[in-house]
Amino acid sequence: MTEQASTNQFISDRMEGIETVQIHKPVPTEVSADLDRLDDVTLEEIDETCLGWTTFDSTGSKDGTVSLLLPKERLNDLPSQSLVTIESPDKRVYLAACIEGPFSEPDGLRAEMPVIVTATVRGRGLALFPKFHGRAGLEVMGEYRNGNVGAASYRPLPNSRVYPLPKDDAIRLLGTEGNLPIGHTFVGQHDLTLHARTDVKSAFPRHLGILGTTGGGKSTTVSGIVVRAQEAGVPTILFDVEGEYAAMFEPTDDQHMTAALSSYDLKPRGAKNVTVYTLVGRETRCPDKARVKYFGLTFSELSPYAITEILELNEAQSQRFWTAYELTKRALRELKIYPTNADEIGESLLLDEMEQGWPKMRLGHVYDMIRMVAAKVSKNAEPERLFEFKETDRAKIQQIVANADGLTSAPSWWGLQGRINGLIRLKIFDQGGTSALDYDAMLVKRDVSIIDLSDTESPQVRNLAIAQLLRRIQEAQDRRYQMEQANPELMHRPTLVIIEEAHEFLSAQRIKDMPILFGQVARIAKRGRKRWLSLVFVTQLPQHLPDEVLSLINNWIVHKVTDSGVLSRLRKSIGAIEANLWDRIPTLGAGQAVVSLQTQKRALITRILPTPCKLLMAD
Repeated sequence: MTEQASTNQFISDRMEGIETVQIHKPVPTEVSADLDRLDDVTLEEIDETCLGWTTFDSTGSKDGTVSLLLPKERLNDLPSQSLVTIESPDKRVYLAACIEGPFSEPDGLRAEMPVIVTATVRGRGLALFPKFHGRAGLEVMGEYRNGNVGAASYRPLPNSRVYPLPKDDAIRLLGTEGNLPIGHTFVGQHDLTLHARTDVKSAFPRHLGILGTTGGGKSTTVSGIVVRAQEAGVPTILFDVEGEYAAMFEPTDDQHMTAALSSYDLKPRGAKNVTVYTLVGRETRCPDKARVKYFGLTFSELSPYAITEILELNEAQSQRFWTAYELTKRALRELKIYPTNADEIGESLLLDEMEQGWPKMRLGHVYDMIRMVAAKVSKNAEPERLFEFKETDRAKIQQIVANADGLTSAPSWWGLQGRINGLIRLKIFDQGGTSALDYDAMLVKRDVSIIDLSDTESPQVRNLAIAQLLRRIQEAQDRRYQMEQANPELMHRPTLVIIEEAHEFLSAQRIKDMPILFGQVARIAKRGRKRWLSLVFVTQLPQHLPDEVLSLINNWIVHKVTDSGVLSRLRKSIGAIEANLWDRIPTLGAGQAVVSLQTQKRALITRILPTPCKLLMAD
């Protein structure tokens, strides 16, 4: 028996025992004629530019969405994310996006019917295979009038014609133009380059979040943004906790990246004017040591509140630290170290220690005071040599300690002494001289400043460094902004500050115990938006970022994330990404991301441009 005969016999067997249903009312002749004619209607007879027609709503229909039916010849003309116009019979025109499908449906039958299954599995191209059409879900973005989109008070009526949106209109309406290219996105049949804008305050000065699991392409995204931001005239400061960006002044030598660049007619190239900064006494992964500059931390620039949070001192140690800190302030006053004149006295009265420490106070001063107090409460001999104070100051310190009340609990003082001694031994505090950073110079030119913290094993030390530098960068940006305000001829330029592994700096688990540090970052973020200072938070563990940080971010580049719990939390925090795109984030490939920028009308799946510069793989 031939294959065709076997198939026909199978269908005949399935049809046995089914009674013929008598139609009591025959189909009217004119309706029957119209139905017969549908088989002969061609796409060209109707409208060769029309994709299809909206159909009736069902009980499952939702506000803001309509269903589109389209001929099978048009299935490949409506890719995901396509923008279309809907011309309703009531003369209203709507702008919409394809958010579902298009799916293929058999004409007049349900896809799961046995006859359809049989024809598909066993028909193998025979005449039994039914004719079919397409169905797609459209999200109405608004009413389309005079080239602009406004709020839609009505829904498109059934049998509305749907047309693809021309490329120029798609570029204008989506807001993909700008001066900083991010990647490529397909909108319908159009391959568009998605840009960010650094020339308007409502765009890139708003803060950016770059999220995704390991291997999703975050480092490529970050380094590409740095290089292209520099070309757009934007200086960048990048906190690099793993040292992978320390050679980005060199062109990439990765074969896969070189091939990807070639597909865009781009060539490998390194960033220009790159300086790598690292803490004194630490190593850097930068291969060109001539580019390396060393810096130290200044104790007086750090808020004592932030210090106690970052060092994670327990309650007893924190109380002892504050006692020592206040005693040290008294010593500096009485020794005429600070304040020394009327101006400094007035300055000290206005000092906000939530933001900074006591001027001219050094970590060694506090360490000396802790040792003197610990010696008293434990009834041990005083230290033979003072670390920071002069020996001629010993009598004054003894007097201050002797007059202090409530100095008890030797074990707590010993514990605090050990914690501070650990910082002293690092030799990164109060080094002075060449270890001071010139923040103003870092922001004036189109420079790239890499803060290489890869040789700093302690997260606490890294966080202390980031906290100090962030505040000083914001002060420098304030000065620059005031200068630009006073001189209208100067162009406002944003500054990018990129914080890699942001979850280590601001952890959701510790945010309740670090209100002062978060308050500092929040103030920098809010003030920075008005001063063209943009913070970029990068993390592979977005679940560890607190909601308070997520609320500061307005722009998003979301690479692959597979954890359903993380996605659920992010969906609640990021309202600009549509539900259908969240469903696709777990399946994104390397280098793909859902991008939502303030200048865009809607989020888009984007192929991020490959980086032209060299990245060092983390060990």
